[in-house]
Amino acid sequence: MRRRPPRSTLDRSSAASDVYKRQDEGVDRARCVTTLDAAVRHVERGGGEIEERIFAALGAFRDQDAGLIAERAARIPLQHLTGRAHFRHRTLAVGPGVFIPRPETETLVSYAVAAVRDSGVDTPAVIDLCTGSGAVAFAVKAEVPSAAVYAVELDPLAHGWAIANRERLGLDVEIWLGDARTAYEELLGLVDVVTCNPPYIPATDPHLRQGDLPREPLSALASGADGLDALRQITCQATTCLKPGGLLALEHGFDQDAAVRTLLAVAGFERLETRPDLPGNPPATPGYRSDSSRHHSPG
Repeated sequence: MRRRPPRSTLDRSSAASDVYKRQDEGVDRARCVTTLDAAVRHVERGGGEIEERIFAALGAFRDQDAGLIAERAARIPLQHLTGRAHFRHRTLAVGPGVFIPRPETETLVSYAVAAVRDSGVDTPAVIDLCTGSGAVAFAVKAEVPSAAVYAVELDPLAHGWAIANRERLGLDVEIWLGDARTAYEELLGLVDVVTCNPPYIPATDPHLRQGDLPREPLSALASGADGLDALRQITCQATTCLKPGGLLALEHGFDQDAAVRTLLAVAGFERLETRPDLPGNPPATPGYRSDSSRHHSPG
């Protein structure tokens, strides 16, 4: 049975759903904003007075979309202006308060889908921790309909966006509002696959203050001095969730692959492998829970 989230979360979810419905009617607006975004990036590379140059380049939009130009010039994310982000084979609702899914996270989905299909289980159980917009959970469910997919999100606003996306996509995914470290205790030791795209940027990384990142929730981006705090906690939790032989697939920073493999090995995971994505970065590492895995402190 699907758990009913608190009333305040339902109110947020309904608001997010209404926003998405309105934005779904604005195809012309989305095309316009995409054009504006290209102009912003062009002007930034060439320097100069950004708004003046954009107005000159896109005079046709000046009257009807001057506000959009100003917002994009102020580094409001393109996806916030259009209200949508494309991920895998789906279009998701996004906006203030939720992390915008990135293409590199599709590598995480590929690991999960392959493991679920190879599990030999009629109804494999999958938990997506730190689900945000629900991008990973919905992709897995859409590509493996027989899977029982559960998702967890701590932040009420991000949880609302995930609920809105579930309504829009019509996918049967249970989305729980709460702490990933204590979610779905009734499934401990019974889960086939755990996925997670946690915050993993070091808290003092200067990139957090650059580009569009200041417009995204810091709690979805940064995690401790070395960026590994959440990864340590998730690894610890996954040892109790997964059945022996189950897969944990983690996204991490391009320079964190060795550290993440060490975390997984210490926690009793095996068959560790980090593959590069198309640009050559190592964005995700899978590990399989060994028969002798034990609960480890994240230390």
